[in-house]
Amino acid sequence: MLRNPVDRPARPLHQGGMTFAARLTRSPVPVDLARAAEADDRFAAQPPELRALLRGTAGCSPYLWGVMTREGDWLDQTLASDPDAAFATILDDVRAMPLDALKSGLRQSKRRAALLIALADLGGIWPLEQVTGALTDFADLCVDVVLRRLVAAEIARGKLPGLAEADAETAGGMVALAMGKQGAHELNYSSDIDLIMLFDQDRFDAADLHELRSGFIKITRRMTQLLSEMTGEGYVFRTDLRLRPDASVTPVCLSMEAAERYYESLGRTWERAAHIKARPCAGDIAAGWAYLDRLRPFVWRKHLDFAAIQDAHDMRLKIRSHKGLHGALALEGHDMKLGQGGIREIEFFTQTRQIIAGGRDPDLRVRGTVEGLARLADKGWVPQDVADTLIADYRAHREVEHRLQMVNDAQTHKLPGNAEGIARIANFCGWGDVEAWRSDITHRLERVAGLTEEFFAPGGRTPEPTFDLPEGAEDFVEHWPDYPCLRSARAREIFKRLEPDLLARLSKAARPIEAFAAFDGFLKGLPAGVQLFSLFEANPQLIDLIIDITSVSPELAQYLSRNAGVLDAVIGGDFFQDWPGRARLTSLLAARLMAAKDYEGQLDAARSWAKEWHFRIGVHFLRGLIDATEAGREYADLAEAVLSVLWPHVVAQFTAKHGTPPGKGAVVLGMGSLGAGALTAKSDLDLIVIYDADGVETSLGRRPLASRVYYAKLTQALVTALTAPMAEGKLYEVDMRLRPSGNQGPVATSLQSFRNYQRDEAWTWEHLALTRARAVAGEADLAKEVELFRQGLLADKADATRTLAGVVDMRRRLAEAKPAKSAWDGKQGPGRGQDIELIASAAALISANPATGVSNQLAAGVEAGLLLSSEAAILTESYGLLRKVQGAARLISDSALDPATLGESGRAFLLRGTGAADAAGLEVRLAAARDAAAGVIDAVIERGLSNAT
Repeated sequence: MLRNPVDRPARPLHQGGMTFAARLTRSPVPVDLARAAEADDRFAAQPPELRALLRGTAGCSPYLWGVMTREGDWLDQTLASDPDAAFATILDDVRAMPLDALKSGLRQSKRRAALLIALADLGGIWPLEQVTGALTDFADLCVDVVLRRLVAAEIARGKLPGLAEADAETAGGMVALAMGKQGAHELNYSSDIDLIMLFDQDRFDAADLHELRSGFIKITRRMTQLLSEMTGEGYVFRTDLRLRPDASVTPVCLSMEAAERYYESLGRTWERAAHIKARPCAGDIAAGWAYLDRLRPFVWRKHLDFAAIQDAHDMRLKIRSHKGLHGALALEGHDMKLGQGGIREIEFFTQTRQIIAGGRDPDLRVRGTVEGLARLADKGWVPQDVADTLIADYRAHREVEHRLQMVNDAQTHKLPGNAEGIARIANFCGWGDVEAWRSDITHRLERVAGLTEEFFAPGGRTPEPTFDLPEGAEDFVEHWPDYPCLRSARAREIFKRLEPDLLARLSKAARPIEAFAAFDGFLKGLPAGVQLFSLFEANPQLIDLIIDITSVSPELAQYLSRNAGVLDAVIGGDFFQDWPGRARLTSLLAARLMAAKDYEGQLDAARSWAKEWHFRIGVHFLRGLIDATEAGREYADLAEAVLSVLWPHVVAQFTAKHGTPPGKGAVVLGMGSLGAGALTAKSDLDLIVIYDADGVETSLGRRPLASRVYYAKLTQALVTALTAPMAEGKLYEVDMRLRPSGNQGPVATSLQSFRNYQRDEAWTWEHLALTRARAVAGEADLAKEVELFRQGLLADKADATRTLAGVVDMRRRLAEAKPAKSAWDGKQGPGRGQDIELIASAAALISANPATGVSNQLAAGVEAGLLLSSEAAILTESYGLLRKVQGAARLISDSALDPATLGESGRAFLLRGTGAADAAGLEVRLAAARDAAAGVIDAVIERGLSNAT
């Protein structure tokens, strides 16, 4: 946060007390030789290199020559000093001015600051950023000093009820927001300053607001007059207040509440863009930052906002039409700010990309154009060479703009309309060769236009693709205009530009009618279209991705149509990079939740974040970047990251009501597929919560609970946090039936009860289930204690006869309760996934091995002599094939898998993942794998029971 400019020193880039002469690197070439000679005589005592600077300045700028003669004595002294220190002295003089001295004193300070900054600029002593920064610092300070002095005077007169003398230090709750170039610390040499004047209504009693509002309006008008009025001594700054909300009907100073209501309901894209650069520059700085923080959701949208490109493009065209700037590039009379290839093009290019992505990436929320381009390049939104080029051209353009304004202190951006005037500006820029300067600036303008126009001209860049619409496709296309996503005129306009490319891509799909049907289902479920169609228009490759997704799975397409925001992640820069791992996921989610304002915001943030990563895994799997095994591990990593990060927030929310968790806290165990680290796209989470109250009977909070009740309710809070349907949907379905006593037992189990139950009451199948248990969230020390107990229990229960008998009973129960649904069912039935998992768990239990994954458990069975290595290899291979089918099936559809009903794209995805040539061949392989696995399991059980007897 910036300090108040009254207390903020100048920001020199150089230190060390070097004089003007020691730091000179260039000088203008004088045009008016007579005036240059006058300057030479007047400043004859100065060193030769300084006289060259003064001669060139006087010979190019009537305005600066006038200031040089008027402030000659001051200039003589200043030129012998360090320019940074000289500028700091000017600021100190302004800080010390009383109210009655401001009118004259500020104008003198402005003259001196203008001359000092101009000479530092023309002599190459300060780079562009220090020049614009000095202009901005001076403007900030002038506004702040005037505002405070006027508020103090009104307080002293008793005209601002509820305010005391000390309140003048923060301008009585008034704040000036610097907009545009001032907000970005980029003021040009003869710039207007754009301000929005606000006051913090919450500081005052409602009964005083009317009188205070009138007082603040009066102060604003007096401030504007004092700064803007042209007197015999000049002016300070032309002040523009028209960027305030609904300026034609609102007063010059508004309450923050009124401004916020306006932006929430009526704010437009150009106002969002304007607020990228907004910052409090005077008055109550802290209140100003708090106001801008509340306005952040208006400025920075949570999804990628490619619709802003068209808004910016339309704005550019309106500006050009209004200013008459269309037509071929010609230097004479060219507008360096608004014309083709000008400053505004670079600013719009930068700001629009910031608007697109800044809602998702706070690092892009910077005010300066150069810094904005650098950040965009760092984040991959702009190629580095493009950013470097635009930065260099922006700096060069701004220097030309400054020379134009220095000639007569005029707020102009247009190059002169004749050759003589052009020559003056070239010489003022230090170029003796005017034709070389003309060539250089023309090249830069054309280059900027070429780099930015491509970005701002959606739909008009390439000829429409040629294609033949396949027979039957028209049946889908004719219904599209009636869908909700195409109701608005804006959506129809964008879609019209998008449609030729879209139809061409659909028509060229391997199975075009399937592609049209799938895309039709996606489009039909889309509630709104502007943002998504803009996303497609700016990123045509996404259309191919959508065709891939919708062609494989109507269910996935429906999910995507309802959650189109997840496509933001696809173009976020690292979507197709390697999996970051669970630790990195955990830190990313933790950072996302830390930024949320409240508990509900944290839950929604967790949902939107998890959806993006869940979608990413699915797309990687769908496109063959990972296989089913890798996808299973990544889904499990994601779920564990969500649980480990969300659990402390659930506890904190619960603690606020009922006190700190009694005793040692609780641990969340992942069971089943989560414990084994292998989920599918639609897996539930099997969880158990174990707590240790350590003899503490109740919590200590404003609403204390008995320990047993406390942890039961805390567990329910966790389940609610995971399963509750919110604005962003739900996270996971949760199954807690693997806890002791199943649905009849408490949802949270004390550690001692858990121990007692597992030792004395649990069935064999519950011990088998425990072989896949793993702590995924909660207190680390308690997790270690539970894991030690688990391992000890496995050793105690390592009875082959009892375990295998339990497996036989369990297989019988599963066969009766959950028979195989079809030949394509990869989970239920003899020799299928669940059957192999059961014998793997038996191997872990019999060998007392703590491994939770199937392959490691089977390896433990070999070491213990339960399985032959050849048998373990058969089971591992069969399990891998069945998991591939099951993983693909869960991504494609919720219903039973049937390749005949999948469609060509779905079948291709299934076959590619399994390596089969066709569905018939895959069916044969599956049958063989099932039979082989079932035969091994039967043999292992029979042998194990025989050996035991």
